[in-house]
Amino acid sequence: MSVGIAMLVHTALDRVEQVARHWAAAGCPVALHVDLNVPRDAFDGLKAALADQPMIRFCERHRCEWGRWGIVAASQSASELLLATFPDIHHVYLVSGSCLPLRPVHELVGYLAQRRRTDFIESATTADVPWAKGGLQQERFTLRFPFSWKRRRTWFDQYVRLQRRFGIKRKIPDGLVPHIGSQWWCLTRQTLSAILQDPNRDKYDRYFRGVWIPDESYYQTLARRFSSNIESRSLTLSKFDHQGKPHVFYDDHLQLLRRSNCFVGRKIWPRANRLYDAFLNNANSSNQTEPNPAKIDRVFARAVEQRTRGRPGLYMQSRMPRPSSVNAPTSNPYSVFQGFADLFYNFEDWLTKTSGTQVHGHLFAPDRVSFAGQAKLINGGLSDSAAKRDYAPETFLTSLIWNTRGERQSFQYGPADVQRIAEFIARDPNAQISVIAGAWAIPLFHSNCNFADLRKRVAKLQKIEAKQLAFLKSGEAKAQIRIWSLAEFVDAPMEALQEIVDEIGQTNSRILTEAPKMNDLAGFGQFLQNLKNQGMHPHLMGDFPLEEPQVVLPKRPSKPYLVQ
Repeated sequence: MSVGIAMLVHTALDRVEQVARHWAAAGCPVALHVDLNVPRDAFDGLKAALADQPMIRFCERHRCEWGRWGIVAASQSASELLLATFPDIHHVYLVSGSCLPLRPVHELVGYLAQRRRTDFIESATTADVPWAKGGLQQERFTLRFPFSWKRRRTWFDQYVRLQRRFGIKRKIPDGLVPHIGSQWWCLTRQTLSAILQDPNRDKYDRYFRGVWIPDESYYQTLARRFSSNIESRSLTLSKFDHQGKPHVFYDDHLQLLRRSNCFVGRKIWPRANRLYDAFLNNANSSNQTEPNPAKIDRVFARAVEQRTRGRPGLYMQSRMPRPSSVNAPTSNPYSVFQGFADLFYNFEDWLTKTSGTQVHGHLFAPDRVSFAGQAKLINGGLSDSAAKRDYAPETFLTSLIWNTRGERQSFQYGPADVQRIAEFIARDPNAQISVIAGAWAIPLFHSNCNFADLRKRVAKLQKIEAKQLAFLKSGEAKAQIRIWSLAEFVDAPMEALQEIVDEIGQTNSRILTEAPKMNDLAGFGQFLQNLKNQGMHPHLMGDFPLEEPQVVLPKRPSKPYLVQ
């Protein structure tokens, strides 16, 4: 007793010859179906190369196309040839030219010999599984599909919409309950011969010719009519991505394929020499383990997640993902300080000493990137060129955080910086944003500029920061955000600084005993009042106190008095 192999091939004929000989050498007859699209000379070459193998036969050829009837017709021809030519086979195993035996063939033969009445075919109703891709589940059985999905996609879609619009539906033949599943099955002689010799086969074939992707439903449906014992699973390891496309296995998947304990793996890259050498030369191994592709499901689930969502803060070189498709724009937490360097003298040095983080200046200053220590180049080859940064500021920031992971980054920001990055930072859940609203006016207060010019500058920066704060307070902002007005912060600076340092958490939490030196604010309240007097209302600073000048009055001379 043996197992017949129905092999559907259309490419990599050198590998087809190698694998077919492997099956035949283990005593398994092989029926080869070569796609009619394969050139005649290539077909004749393969046929001549295998002429010395009496257990390898070639069946009638059909033109195969994904989603069309030709693949079912090919499997029918190969199965009929096996059943008619080799009466001792008890199972027929359908494989493709890109399939590779992962375990010694004798283990598969022994496994099936112990389950001679069992059909291994994935078979489930469309309502019970989420496998169907492209929006067609039950409709694949009730609509007509005269146009190729691959070659006539527009016509295909328009004809589907037309049938939906007018409610046109096909009648499912009596007695059939449509099922779908993997096309790679292993059926007993009894079940397969019953399907192929059914008196109603012509009617069923006519119906399934109009079904979309019939190779995933023809045998899966008809096996339910004739099989007495179905195990709804495939013995072939075949994994698919989120688009329904099969994963391709390469040389570095060797250990992963071994862990699955499956008998056959699909889809193997034709030039994966290491895989072919390893699995076609393991005839002496002995493994009685049940096939268990679920053992590697976790790896594939993670691969799909990385393919669809990516790793936080790491993007592919080939394309940029949609903002909604990434799970986090950056890879690690970082801190953004707005207004602190304006209020405190040498704030960056103080924060470096206190928090243990790498503290940069204004990374998005218009003229240049102010890296920590005024470096011109840091991790990842990021330069201080403003032109290079501004070409893609979001990518610049994500690269900085990714290339310095393991060390928390902090930098200064303000309304005078490049604003294109502001919303990106606000939407980033890794960002910790601390804002002293209106503190940017302090350097202007200390500058030696004409008051008219100061008034225009204050008005411009306040407009920019007001827009920025409105977004930070909106529901779109996902960062950790703290906002103080300048007047509010100056009232209790140590409490706010302690809260910030504790949240950074790079060093052991301790009570701050040293505060950064605050810039001189004497006369700042009057400066704001002067702006108001000139018609400009600086409202972001809060209710900053107006400092009344101390008027020194001359002392009056005392009146002389006479002592008697």
